[in-house]
Amino acid sequence: MSSSSAGSAAIKEPGLGAKTFATLQRVGKSLMLPIAVLPAAGLLLRLGQPDLLGQYGETAEGLGDGPLSILGKAGDAIFANLALLFGLGVAIGFAKKSDGSTALAGVVGYLVFKNVLTYTAFDTNPDPAVFKAPDPGVFGGITIGITSALLWQKYHRTKLPQALAFFSGRRLVPMLTALAGLLWGVVFGYVWPPVGDALDSWANWMYENGEIGAFLYGTVNRLLIPTGLHHIINNVVWFQVPTCPTGPDTTTAGDLNCFFKATEDHEKYGLFMTGFFPIMMFALPAAAFAMVAEAKDKVAAGVLPAAALTSFLTGVTEPLEFSFMFVAPILYGVHALLTGLSMSLSYALGARDGFAFSAGAFDFVLNWGLATKPWLLLIIGAGFGVIYYFLFRFAIRKWNLRTPGREPDDAAVDEAMVAP
Repeated sequence: MSSSSAGSAAIKEPGLGAKTFATLQRVGKSLMLPIAVLPAAGLLLRLGQPDLLGQYGETAEGLGDGPLSILGKAGDAIFANLALLFGLGVAIGFAKKSDGSTALAGVVGYLVFKNVLTYTAFDTNPDPAVFKAPDPGVFGGITIGITSALLWQKYHRTKLPQALAFFSGRRLVPMLTALAGLLWGVVFGYVWPPVGDALDSWANWMYENGEIGAFLYGTVNRLLIPTGLHHIINNVVWFQVPTCPTGPDTTTAGDLNCFFKATEDHEKYGLFMTGFFPIMMFALPAAAFAMVAEAKDKVAAGVLPAAALTSFLTGVTEPLEFSFMFVAPILYGVHALLTGLSMSLSYALGARDGFAFSAGAFDFVLNWGLATKPWLLLIIGAGFGVIYYFLFRFAIRKWNLRTPGREPDDAAVDEAMVAP
């Protein structure tokens, strides 16, 4: 009996691959908390530009900006500290049942990490003429955030000897995270330069092979939606690579940051964002109305128009995609390929656009003046809308897909199960 119990326990125990996958899913979910601040940052940054509210009011002498350009400075404060925000947000989101001490630990750990990283890297290349401090960006913040969350989970109930009792429990976690930040700073100081060079090379390849790079990214991005891991690759291309100048002596990193802030070759950026607009504003809403048209129970399908409106306005597509990804995985695979095609086609035709949150109408309208050939996206979107509408109607009829409103009647199912 004991051997049987042991065998059952062994069967139920998740394998290493399952644990790794679950951990990556937790990372992906935890990234949503810092990402949630980006719409506010993007709105402020965009409104403060000279072609919008930044032009109004008396011009500040010698600066050439209207008083309302301070809105842009406010938004830039968030973009300039994304790594810290990711460290803080991931620390809260990744930990189980965390409290404020986790957030404090994340901040402390990141500040220590950033300073130690700079001095460690300087020591490895002390020539001031060629030295450039490595910048792991949000990767550094994510690393510190996960570290602080794990330390909190393990040590937030730890009791120290009486003489050190004040530092027990939650107070111990920021101290341990500071030590971890020191160690990570040393590690990144030696390891990150070649890693950063590799990422830069990869980004350059993607941009040099823009249509292919955009297609690959768009397809993989949608295929990872069911797992939640798309947030991880999004953070690489939106916030990490490539780098671009934002002033005479300043740079920023990531396709999203460069779209909003680059001072040179602005029309180059948006490779990893532009093609989402036709899909999220037109194609997926068209798919939703195709499913409504094929639904037998219109009440059950009543949620689809709301999901379509959400996708169109905000670019939040999960409610729509989850309505068919599991009942029609082949159709979802085609959707992933068409998303890649939209990314590639938009890039090839010279359209460039970006977003602070997602590729919905709000970002599309707000960033019209910053985009390159945004009107092209309306034409591309209309074309993809037609394709998706008729493709979905055909697939649903051909294979009798159980999309919303086409689920089998419970009574009919019960009768079929007991029939001889």
